Amino acid sequence: MPATDLAIPFFGYKSHISIDRKFRLIRKWKTTDAAASDGARLREGLLDKSNTASTVWADTAYRSKANEDFMEKQGFVSKVHRKKPHLRPMPRHIQKSNAGKSVIRSRVEHVFADQKSQTGLLIRTVGITRATMRIGLANIVYNMRRFLLLERINAAA
Repeated sequence: MPATDLAIPFFGYKSHISIDRKFRLIRKWKTTDAAASDGARLREGLLDKSNTASTVWADTAYRSKANEDFMEKQGFVSKVHRKKPHLRPMPRHIQKSNAGKSVIRSRVEHVFADQKSQTGLLIRTVGITRATMRIGLANIVYNMRRFLLLERINAAA
């Protein structure tokens, strides 16, 4: 019997979000397949011009010349992490800069961690439409839970 290669389909999706830095509410979001490049999503409407803050905090996947030019033209200030130079150690000043940016950027990671731990977000659907709906509902639930927490904090103060 000849050897046979079986292609096992894997359905993976990514959630890209834009949050309010102060209140950590999700303002905009986009769902893509896992193979899609992260950097291009920035120019597809993730940035919110109605947000009073003009600073963009993101990881290295979003740093590109096209994104930097786009943010500058749109009036945003880039605080996107810098990449490590190829085959060279990371310069100390860039390392310190990235560490400072991580303090703010980590707030986005907390949103994803909350969705995974509290709502058990696990996408096991076939098709981007269903995945988008599932991630969208998880984002709404997160915002509702966050709003209730902020209301409790405000009432106690």
